[in-house]
Amino acid sequence: MTSAQIEIQLIAALVAVACAIPGTFLVLRKMAMISDAISHAILPGIVLGFFITQDLNSPLLILLAALTGVITVMLVEFIQKTGLVKEDTAIGLVFPALFSIGVILIAKNANDVHLDIDAVLLGELAFAPFDRLVVGGTDIGPKSLWVIGSILMITITLLLLFFKELKLSTFDKGLAATLGFSPLAIHYGLMTVSSITVVGAFDAVGAVLVVALIIAPAATAYLLTDDLKKMLLLSCCFGIFAAIAGYWLANILDASIAGSMTTVLGIIFLLVYLFAPKQGVFSVLFKERQQRKEVSLLVFLLHLQNHQESKERHVNHLREHINWQKVQAKTVLDLAKKNNLIQIVDNIVSLTDKGQEFTDEALRYITTNKETAIEELKNRYFLFRG
Repeated sequence: MTSAQIEIQLIAALVAVACAIPGTFLVLRKMAMISDAISHAILPGIVLGFFITQDLNSPLLILLAALTGVITVMLVEFIQKTGLVKEDTAIGLVFPALFSIGVILIAKNANDVHLDIDAVLLGELAFAPFDRLVVGGTDIGPKSLWVIGSILMITITLLLLFFKELKLSTFDKGLAATLGFSPLAIHYGLMTVSSITVVGAFDAVGAVLVVALIIAPAATAYLLTDDLKKMLLLSCCFGIFAAIAGYWLANILDASIAGSMTTVLGIIFLLVYLFAPKQGVFSVLFKERQQRKEVSLLVFLLHLQNHQESKERHVNHLREHINWQKVQAKTVLDLAKKNNLIQIVDNIVSLTDKGQEFTDEALRYITTNKETAIEELKNRYFLFRG
């Protein structure tokens, strides 16, 4: 690998981690799309920074853009708290307005200058190694590497210092306030860090990839764990993997680096969405199928308890009486026999002692707690295992 290839992958990996940390909290707070709003609303800050410095490369442009991002969040929060519109509507109202203000300022005062988000903050990873930071005549590496590295160090430091406060204010604002923490201050602190991270990352990798790196790794990790520390770790790991794998995919396909990384993020999310052990689509379908089977078993046992006549408990008659298909009836019979809940003599089905006890308990549980009745009975009698 060349030094440029190593630098591109390192920058992408650092951006992935820097975005994953605030992204995790944004996803948990259901504010993931605020990053997209920030990306559109920062134009006025860029324009004002240029008016002050007359330099498109000035760090002041990034700082004022980040400040505009924070103002965007504040305006969204203010409109949402009125209760008249929801958050997505508030975002849709605020960022077009701020973006339009930036366009008007450019049209009136800087029409002859190539000044827009594309010119200032939307980076391209392939070119990042060529924008070097030179100090005292010494080349110390790509400028983007130092910018995003500094942001990442600040983010990690703040995370370690305020992890407890962030966790409490994310999951229980009332408890956080009771313990003396200010949920509002923590919220705007998180929004400030998110805004600075978004703006700094835009300069390195571009808009689409930044939004994807904030949302996709955290959303993927959310499907796999309910532990905050594990979610943060998994988010960072998914982001780094997508950065490295996406780079080599772009090399193989001779395609956009940012587009390839975003594609890998999408593939990872899709795989987890389908196959996650607890919340994956197939896992949920399997659980629903099992629950339907368990409900059918309970209906079958209750029918046996309520009908003592041999005719009503004949194998063939049961299928007709409960209106089950042949396959479903056989499945339920096999399940009941496997768990020693019934016995069959001359095609007449009757409850065993265990089956009678289970059915009696089922009636009591259903009466007192309908939602958890079947699950508790399953655990109590060790049903459906193996």
